[in-house]
Amino acid sequence: MGVALVALEFDAQDPGRLAGFWAAVLGRRPDATGTRLPGLAGADFEVRFIPTSRAKSGLHRMHFDLTSDSEDDQRRRVELASSLGGRHRDVGQRGDEGHVVLADPEDNEFCVIEAGNRFLATTARIGALASDGMPEVGYFWSRALEWPLVWDENQETAIQSPRGGTKLTWGGPPVRPKTERNRLRWVLAAADRTREIERLCSLGAVMVNDLDDRAELADPEGNEFFVEGVVDPDGSPQA
Repeated sequence: MGVALVALEFDAQDPGRLAGFWAAVLGRRPDATGTRLPGLAGADFEVRFIPTSRAKSGLHRMHFDLTSDSEDDQRRRVELASSLGGRHRDVGQRGDEGHVVLADPEDNEFCVIEAGNRFLATTARIGALASDGMPEVGYFWSRALEWPLVWDENQETAIQSPRGGTKLTWGGPPVRPKTERNRLRWVLAAADRTREIERLCSLGAVMVNDLDDRAELADPEGNEFFVEGVVDPDGSPQA
């Protein structure tokens, strides 16, 4: 094992409320803390809501693309999100794209994609984590996770686990300028954390902060992520 993608951390001013919103939208049940949504189907990741006092400012570099089974399913998901405190969000879309752009109760953008979208046909309910990013960052994550490229055209890239599930995509230029620490961050687990950190840095990552139980790095475009040790059955993390 190199590294495995195990979670997405999501800064939240009210973690319990935001976890409840996303639990309903994604059809997941929060854990006992009420702030984590376990992954599904073995090829999906946990979503963790981390308390912060910092309000959101500007558009995210990363957002969920949620899949729909039918036109009615898309409509019901939009209505459900709206009933839970979501709202329609203008990010410059034309209005005829087929997908619906929304924001959750803390103004985090996401899209509900129309049924029949071929690119997301083999994915999970979270069809994609769509990000700003040049091809080079897609190549970095392909090598980092050892996931194959499933799209590499017109400066747009995408990767997907060999087991299927959510795709990670990068839209190419223009890349939104980074003005602050990202509110959404990947969490990776490594059996040999020290070796994997060295490997990730050799691929283009940089160290941000190395703590006893986890290290914070940034990918070649400055997007923060964490590397944790794998937890042994006795509950102790490995180095």
